[in-house]
Amino acid sequence: MPISLTLKHILDAVYVRLKAAAELHRRSLNSEAIVCLESVLMPNRVVPGVRLARASELRASLPPVQFTNKDIDAAKRARRE
Repeated sequence: MPISLTLKHILDAVYVRLKAAAELHRRSLNSEAIVCLESVLMPNRVVPGVRLARASELRASLPPVQFTNKDIDAAKRARRE
């Protein structure tokens, strides 16, 4: 169950960096603070950038396959049946 936490007496420099990081990642200050805490306190969690890099490596290792719109539509229809 999530718990609320209030932080007090944050240094201006820390606040400015947190705010800049939140804007860069398109997150709220709260979400960015949670991500920062999780990355330090729970380092075994896979960071999205690392996960994306692994997916890109996997995709690059697969043989190229060209799907046509017809193939994609047929797969969608088959899935719905």
